[in-house]
Amino acid sequence: MTASTANAQRFREFKMPDVGEGLTEAEILKWYVQPGDTVTDGQVVCEVETAKAAVELPIPYTGVVHELRFGEGVTVDVGTAIIAVDTDPGAGPAEAPAAAPQEAAADEEAEPQGRQAVLVGYGAAPSSTKRRARKPQPGVPAQPEPAKAALQAELNGRTAPAAPATPVSPAVQSAPAAPAGSAVPAAGRPLAKPPVRKLAKDLGIDLATILPTGPDGIITREDVHAAATPAAAPTEAPGPVAVAAAEPGTVDAAARERRVPVKGVRKATAQAMVASAFTAPHVTEFITVDVTRTMKLVQELKQDPDMAGLRVNPLLLVAKAFLVALKRHPEANAAWDEANQEIVYKDYVNLGIAAATPRGLIVPNIKDAGAKTLPQLASELGDLVATAREGKTSPAAMAGGTVTITNVGVFGVDTGTPILNPGESAILAFGAVKLQPWVHKGKVKARQVTTLALSFDHRLVDGELGSKLLADVAAVLERPKRLITWG
Repeated sequence: MTASTANAQRFREFKMPDVGEGLTEAEILKWYVQPGDTVTDGQVVCEVETAKAAVELPIPYTGVVHELRFGEGVTVDVGTAIIAVDTDPGAGPAEAPAAAPQEAAADEEAEPQGRQAVLVGYGAAPSSTKRRARKPQPGVPAQPEPAKAALQAELNGRTAPAAPATPVSPAVQSAPAAPAGSAVPAAGRPLAKPPVRKLAKDLGIDLATILPTGPDGIITREDVHAAATPAAAPTEAPGPVAVAAAEPGTVDAAARERRVPVKGVRKATAQAMVASAFTAPHVTEFITVDVTRTMKLVQELKQDPDMAGLRVNPLLLVAKAFLVALKRHPEANAAWDEANQEIVYKDYVNLGIAAATPRGLIVPNIKDAGAKTLPQLASELGDLVATAREGKTSPAAMAGGTVTITNVGVFGVDTGTPILNPGESAILAFGAVKLQPWVHKGKVKARQVTTLALSFDHRLVDGELGSKLLADVAAVLERPKRLITWG
């Protein structure tokens, strides 16, 4: 066994895992260990934030932390080593395998050997065709790099930078000087890739006037951009610079702005909302309903021994009403399979609850919510909200949702036009409950009223079906005894 093999077995690297479903990166939020600390198999060593949630990572080795490869706040690709552990610290000093330098990785990417593995299958085989080097023109010696730069600058109409003196051969000294501003003619058609040719055409640059700097005499994009750059005006000797005084009352806007990188939950939310808004044709319908009886039932349930220790609130009964309505209209609980051009009807309801957390909006869901009793639903709803507020929601808890409820009423908002969670068929917005004048039994009275909004995927849910679904939710909340007669 070689020394390098022994070191590799002794110093084990823990790589960033895919803690979700196909996630590609995660940000290191906090390290719980430092170099020199002893760790055991299964011990949590750090907390990372993926595009879905914050997750604690246990390490599968026992030993002493040798190195933390990345600091807190750094986003790391899945599969990249983040920590090295010495699994045999009693064996004496040894050199741990170092992380591959970026320069080496760049060289490997620039010069691949054989077919390169990718996420699925392998990349294309390298081409066996090689471009022949351009033959030098008779009587024109090869120019060193500084000479090429000077000639390129002249072609672009700029003054060439000073270059170190280079011995000049007599043949070159005796050659007649070219007229100022003339370009060196190229032998044959200039070599350039199609995108570079298009760029030159768009910029109005003649490729024949450009001195190539790429391999084998190929004109690069940089060469074209350099040729398109206007000549710099001759600089004058620096003199006193008059500082323009700012106009009274003007303030630099940049000094009052903050820029925050888009990452983590915010990045995932943005991508999901854009994908949903521009994929599923949304329809939103509204209904205003008297929920006075439901609010009275909430107060009664809080005193019920069967609900002792459970969180009872209006959202619980809205969730139950939504589940009862979906049971009466199961066709609304479906998903659109674009790849197979199929509609997937689901005989279960994973009820998502939109939760605002310090890290942003997340939508965990209660699995098989339609089969749960009211106490069971209250228990799981309470656990779901508490876990979300603590930032401990797992990616699995946010996967597989079928419909969602968003409670905008807690912010005093009457209603909204919610955007579907990707892959789901409907989302119900529950607005604020307010005392309003309402006609009740032929008389105008102060009643507790709310507005519901239902957005649905019009590919799956027709207007009639969506209207009936929303009307049934409102009917249950208006007369909650329907939870028994319809449930």
